[in-house]
Amino acid sequence: MTVLTTRALNRATLDRQFLLARSDAPVHDAVAHLCGMQAQQPQEPFVGLWSRLRSFKPAALDDLLTGREVVRTHLMRRTVHLVTAEDALAWRARHDAMLRQRVLATYRRELAGVDPEEVAAAGRAVMADGQPRTMAELVQALGDRWPAPPPRVLGELLVAALIPVAQLPPRGLWRTKAGVRNAPLSSWLGREIAPSAPADSDPAGQALVRRYLAAYGPAATADLRAWCGLAGLPAAVKAVREELITFRDERGRELLDIPDAPRPHPDTPVPVRFLPAFDNAILGYRDRSRIIDDAHLGLSVAGERVVLVDGRVSATWTVKDNLLVITPLRPFSAADRTTVTEEGQALATFLTDRDNDGVRIEASTH
Repeated sequence: MTVLTTRALNRATLDRQFLLARSDAPVHDAVAHLCGMQAQQPQEPFVGLWSRLRSFKPAALDDLLTGREVVRTHLMRRTVHLVTAEDALAWRARHDAMLRQRVLATYRRELAGVDPEEVAAAGRAVMADGQPRTMAELVQALGDRWPAPPPRVLGELLVAALIPVAQLPPRGLWRTKAGVRNAPLSSWLGREIAPSAPADSDPAGQALVRRYLAAYGPAATADLRAWCGLAGLPAAVKAVREELITFRDERGRELLDIPDAPRPHPDTPVPVRFLPAFDNAILGYRDRSRIIDDAHLGLSVAGERVVLVDGRVSATWTVKDNLLVITPLRPFSAADRTTVTEEGQALATFLTDRDNDGVRIEASTH
């Protein structure tokens, strides 16, 4: 079986994530190809799309959100994701059990004695009018019946697990600060959520396998599970396995992939790329060594924005006042400093749309 080096996997990931070369794909198609974008911090998808799409305009994503063609909702890993309306409706039922299990496990003590089905029925009754509500408003409507759980816990159970909801604009619009208002997903999108498949069939799971590999492969089944949070996909993998090809990585893991998916040469040059917080190009794997060193893994879950140099996480970045500040994780060569500064200046211009104080590269942390 062919062994793919870490560098080969890096190039494949970057290509499929539109980070090797910016894509001309429309924003809707890019979000669909990426299987959604992690979006608990509302402004981060704009940076993720700017780094991936040629001539990206924030208004294009705003129009998709207000036009109900993309939506913010809890999905993979119980995290808020920006996904297409079609994927939200097709995938939500498949994630239902995982979402419930994760919330109930996290707040086992606080929710002791609470019947989730009763809470779900009461919550659906309150939201039946389709009117948007904040989590606090929803909890207030139910608090008399369930006074024991802390309001935050009861609210998270409702909107992150029991009731499929969309987080409505202006939340998630460009340069807009807005609280979370929730509405039932089906009423917001005007279409019903696809029902759960019979036990002996898993079309949604099979679609997830194919779509994940197209955007993240070659990858192991453990990577797939880490990305979506679903434990029950072995049957789906088995059902599509004959469509796939296999490799091994340098650690000996079996990797699955789509036969005609791109796998660039390991020495393919890679431009500097700036990634937003919690980007799935990093978080979408159990083994993240293809893109980030083990010593820096904590950055990927701490919400640090990172810079890719030669395809690997090599710095963090942030904006302080009107200045884009880059902190290298290793010493930069003169060429690195030039290319990082150039791409950083382009990002600073995108973020401010006006004159800015430019880019500062601080001393390496190592």
